[in-house]
Amino acid sequence: MLSVGLPAQAQQEPDAELRDILKQTVNDSSSFVDRFDAEVWLVDMNSRLKRYIKDPTQRLELLKMVHAEARRADLEPELVLSVIHVESAFNRFAISYVGAQGLMQVMPFWKKEIGRPEDNLTNMETNLRYGCTILKHYLNKEKGNLIRALGRYNGSLGKTKYPEKVLTFWEKYWFVKHV
Repeated sequence: MLSVGLPAQAQQEPDAELRDILKQTVNDSSSFVDRFDAEVWLVDMNSRLKRYIKDPTQRLELLKMVHAEARRADLEPELVLSVIHVESAFNRFAISYVGAQGLMQVMPFWKKEIGRPEDNLTNMETNLRYGCTILKHYLNKEKGNLIRALGRYNGSLGKTKYPEKVLTFWEKYWFVKHV
């Protein structure tokens, strides 16, 4: 299968600092802190995701994982949903023409780099853990510049087509106004 979005991390060399971060975080976990906020967010995002994932149990499972992994990495869950939307159109089995896999289109070389060759990048939790960690690393590396971080994530640093597409999807489909 080919992914709908552009290839993530296309033609990138392994980054030693990122490899170490992935190693440290690959087994961490987190969850919602406030039950009410969780319910409000899940109901809202569930209705938005319905057109892409028909099964309600699968939708909620994915949303809980996205929220947990995004928060663990200190990312907005809605940004992560936007990246997934662009990268794989919520197809956990998506594979790009350069070999990026899963929801967030993670390049398989990362498994070897962090000493976890057995990891399955089509496993949603694994893919989200890798993808969120990678995105956060690039956001830190770019000192908060989301356009450049998304460009790095996609392997298109210096070009704006991919970052602009993610930001458009964020604004159009996933943005939540926090009060």
